[in-house]
Amino acid sequence: MAAVRGRNRLVQCSDSGIAAVPINVPADTVKLRLEKTLISRVPRAAFYNLSELRFLWLTFNSITSIHPSSFVNLKALRELRLDGNLLTSFPWEGLRDMPRLRTLGLHNNRLSSLPAHASLFLPNITFLDLSSNRLTILPAELLDLWFPLPAQQEGPIQRRILGLHDNPWLCDCQISMVTSLSMLLGSPVVLMDQQLICSRSLGQSGMLLTQAELSRCMRPSVQPAATRVISPLGSNVILRCDATGYPTPTLTWIKTSAYTDCCQEDILENSDQLPMNLESFMQESPRVGVRWSIISMNGLSYKDAGEYRCQARNMAGISEAPIKLKVVGVTRISRLPKKSQKTPPKSSSKYRKPNQSTATTAPSVKENQIPQNITPPSINKTQPAPNLVSKVYPVDKRRKMNLRYAKKKTPTSIKSTPQSPEN
Repeated sequence: MAAVRGRNRLVQCSDSGIAAVPINVPADTVKLRLEKTLISRVPRAAFYNLSELRFLWLTFNSITSIHPSSFVNLKALRELRLDGNLLTSFPWEGLRDMPRLRTLGLHNNRLSSLPAHASLFLPNITFLDLSSNRLTILPAELLDLWFPLPAQQEGPIQRRILGLHDNPWLCDCQISMVTSLSMLLGSPVVLMDQQLICSRSLGQSGMLLTQAELSRCMRPSVQPAATRVISPLGSNVILRCDATGYPTPTLTWIKTSAYTDCCQEDILENSDQLPMNLESFMQESPRVGVRWSIISMNGLSYKDAGEYRCQARNMAGISEAPIKLKVVGVTRISRLPKKSQKTPPKSSSKYRKPNQSTATTAPSVKENQIPQNITPPSINKTQPAPNLVSKVYPVDKRRKMNLRYAKKKTPTSIKSTPQSPEN
């Protein structure tokens, strides 16, 4: 073991007799190199006391397994190299314990596959060397990470350097598109070596990828379950679309416009800026080349209405299909005229405006018929009582009274505001 003391402590171990990760490494070590030893496994929390460690090299050993929690507390680590070991798998979830990691070297191991979930833990890696392994295919999730759509990019483009050479690749559309896209000007990916070799499974052993005939590439095709959906306010709705293509496409939902209507303007003025990427959706691939996706919305509001686009993407191209959602249920209510009052006002006619019409008409006086019992109109107690003169003529004594006399002498008269009977 050789140790260099100073501002940046370096510890290097290259003793062929070391069979386990040493536990007496100084806590202020910044760079640790364990090379050409007999170390076969990296246990849990193997470097827990090295919180200031920035560079960790475990190269050219005999490591076959790494515990998922081997790198706990390595918050400052920037570079991890595991080249020249015997790894058949790598604990990708362990990268969560190294948030500042940028360089990951896995050159010259025995990795035979890359799981799809590895893409969840590689966003910050800018240098990834997977060369000289046994890899045959790349998952679509990694391709989405390395070659994102313009709408999915946040901030400036992150450049990555990838080492994919010296693997027995299945020369299909995916790996071919990686090489072709990496050659474009301004590509986010740069390959260390673009001379990728096709595997024996195609009967083209040793053939360069650029010389292979790739006939399986197929641009995705999108078919929505319905192009127009009308649903009541407050209901639940499911939007679905299916896509086919090779490689198997990935699906993304985007809301591109809001539904405009006379009764919804106030709601839509405060809606989010469009287009919006929708993340709350489900998708599944029942077989290679086929994928379906749904979005479920519960308790529809007017804000949910609009145009949704189901976008399918693979390395061969991009396709999308629109679905229009309309929310109905509440119509505009026009203001109805007020109903006329059926009961006369309680105040006396003295205080009624001259042009004010009453809700009921006065009863007409028929010939030779005079009312027998007349009730004076009610008087507002807050106002002085008007001078009312009421004359009642018994029918038995006034039978000979003619019609003209009866009309002049009405049963109830108001001196202040006389009224003529309505016809």
